[in-house]
Amino acid sequence: MMCGPVRYAQDMAFSPRLCTAILCAASCLPAQTHSSHHPPAQTPRQTGPVTLTPAFVESGSPELIRVEAPNAEKVEGEWLTHKLEFFRAPGSKTVWYALAGVDVEVPPGPSKLTISARLNAPQTQDLSRDIEIHAAHYRTSSLTVPPKFVEPGPEEKELIEESVKAKERAFKTSADKPLWSGTFLAPVKAQATDSFGTRRMLNGKLATIHKGTDFRAAIGTPVLAGNAGTVILAQPLYYEGNCVMIDHGQGLASISMHLSRIDVKPGQQVTRGQQLGLSGATGRVTGPHLHWAIRWQGAMLDPAKLLRLNLSNLH
Repeated sequence: MMCGPVRYAQDMAFSPRLCTAILCAASCLPAQTHSSHHPPAQTPRQTGPVTLTPAFVESGSPELIRVEAPNAEKVEGEWLTHKLEFFRAPGSKTVWYALAGVDVEVPPGPSKLTISARLNAPQTQDLSRDIEIHAAHYRTSSLTVPPKFVEPGPEEKELIEESVKAKERAFKTSADKPLWSGTFLAPVKAQATDSFGTRRMLNGKLATIHKGTDFRAAIGTPVLAGNAGTVILAQPLYYEGNCVMIDHGQGLASISMHLSRIDVKPGQQVTRGQQLGLSGATGRVTGPHLHWAIRWQGAMLDPAKLLRLNLSNLH
């Protein structure tokens, strides 16, 4: 069934709001879409030993945190209840980095970035600073659907629960050091849609938030690893269809969904650009595409913004 330039299903299992078959049944219905994208305000001026890239911090944004701490033996931190994992820049005795992010559902407002540099024990240096989180102004679309599409049946609930447990097992462990190296690569040679963060209102209520980026990939398009890492899941799931998840270390993972074929196995080490499988239309979808998601310690980040981060020569 053809119903537009791209047809996708919400990644329900990564959303706290479960609304099941809605998008596979309703994505072809007329929708009222409100675009609220605005150019960012003036980029905040950064001074001192701690800097963030990008400097304008938004909900859903991945962030590269740079710390200059001469003579530090270790740098530790916490932000938005997440532990920060710092690693030393190659060939440097003073510069440390951590790759982190702000979940798409974090509301705008002030936040505290807590950072301490451990010097010669027991000395520590407090490098904490306040970070203002700005609204990202993602799109909102409204749909009216039959009530039967709002709740899953008993058999669907059982399959959904099995998929949830498989993902929970996959995310239980992550390498304690970065497995990625260099800037992330787009998973397919295809056009990406402006779909991350879209709020979908169903029958007047917020039902889903789209927590990945959809690529207009025809069936059979090679799907590549965005960066090096370890495969932590490679199997069919209820909503996601044939799905591959890669641990990139320190809680960072990439997720490729709706594949027609999987070419890797759990535990396998993959390199940046290595083929993971072929794109398809498996799972709860209405047409072929690739849904690519980025997860950091449970926070869902904008994949398009991660692709724009320059991570070369960091380790």
